[in-house]
Amino acid sequence: MSPNDKYASVVAACGHLPLVLRGEDYLELLPVAWRAINDYGILIAHRTYDAPELGPWRRQHSGHAAKRGLWEVHNDPYDLSRVFVRTTGGWITAPWDDLPLVSAPFADFTWDHSRVRRRRRSTSSSAKVARMLKINLPMGSVGS
Repeated sequence: MSPNDKYASVVAACGHLPLVLRGEDYLELLPVAWRAINDYGILIAHRTYDAPELGPWRRQHSGHAAKRGLWEVHNDPYDLSRVFVRTTGGWITAPWDDLPLVSAPFADFTWDHSRVRRRRRSTSSSAKVARMLKINLPMGSVGS
């Protein structure tokens, strides 16, 4: 009997029990990137994320030898305003440093588009791309 057949027979006999996810379960399901926690914070796709709670872990080895000591960082591709860092003390939420420059939520594909447009004009810093996002996003749009 295959695992799917076995599962189907158990559900037929006992019924389906839905499992309610906790907030931490949702974080586990987000895409993961392995990054260093530097003095300035965490760098992902030319964006810097930082929080005071990262202090004890800056320039420290994560304990994951297979990942060269990098830290497990989860991010929502539809909301780049913050990342979630797993530490031995639990999860730490680190906001994007240039978030105050953006007036509406945006997704990774919106960031990539604005970065490409900005690169055509000159060098593209995170703050310059953030300002371009503010110009290009209508108020209340969600990553479109």
